[in-house]
Amino acid sequence: MNHHVLFFLCRARRLWALACAVALVAMATVVLAAQDQGAGNAQDAQAAPAAFVNTIPPEQLKFLSDFEGKTTRELRKDKRFRKLVNQITPRTTYHYGRDMSLGEALDTLMDGTPLPVDVRDGRYVMAGTKSGPILSGKAFVWFDMETGIGLGGVYFHPTNGEPTPTLAIFSRQLKANTLGMSQLPAAFAQDVAQWGLIANARWVTVRYFIPDDGKKYVLLHDVDYCEHRETAPAQANCQELNAEAADDDMNGAYFMQETHNQANATAWMLEPDQVSWIAFRDRSCGVGAVALPCRIRVTRQRTRVILGRR
Repeated sequence: MNHHVLFFLCRARRLWALACAVALVAMATVVLAAQDQGAGNAQDAQAAPAAFVNTIPPEQLKFLSDFEGKTTRELRKDKRFRKLVNQITPRTTYHYGRDMSLGEALDTLMDGTPLPVDVRDGRYVMAGTKSGPILSGKAFVWFDMETGIGLGGVYFHPTNGEPTPTLAIFSRQLKANTLGMSQLPAAFAQDVAQWGLIANARWVTVRYFIPDDGKKYVLLHDVDYCEHRETAPAQANCQELNAEAADDDMNGAYFMQETHNQANATAWMLEPDQVSWIAFRDRSCGVGAVALPCRIRVTRQRTRVILGRR
């Protein structure tokens, strides 16, 4: 029996929850034992860069440089900026305290305490806020003035049973439904990390992305923090960050599978088979620093099973 069939039987309740947990962990262990142990921390081999469509002509973005050092609130008064934001925001219903359009959620969060507009290297523009009206919300919009790429992000602490806190990256220029953070522009990842430090957003959190189809998919942590220490907070334990990222990816993937990738998904969806699997994993791998490599490898495999990957 392969892991896809086993997972289906578990989900259909044709096997007892604990039996499913035991079988899934055992199968994950068999699969992972055949892999190079030194490569276990990364989610998968890094995939090709994401393809962006309908990019914005650079001449339509040049005016953004004039707002360097000014506040995001000042930039939002410019009709050209509002038009750009509309161009990159998917048409979908999002849940931020209540159901609303993703555009309304972004507007609400961008009305919060503004940060200065940052223009880095004469091309990368980050406009964001560090606090919103409820649920510790905050947001940003980012543009590359040379390539015409635009991305936005909304961050908050859901109270509806969804894994929390959550960061949803979005762009109508994306068509993919599987994506890792390393596939997005490196400059974007760098600027989001800087924004997170300033806005006091949690470093490792559940991440999603919303492409043009308006659905929400898990955005995988596919970079090993121990190999890329420059992307991790100073003094942080890189293996603990990897373990935390693995858990967040698994929880996000499971939640979106249960809610059919709806961008306004709500309710606590962690089923007994998942609870049993987590408990068995923790007992099997043990606790403490010595257990982290096992926990990371097995959790990554679980995420691949949920996403339907081998």
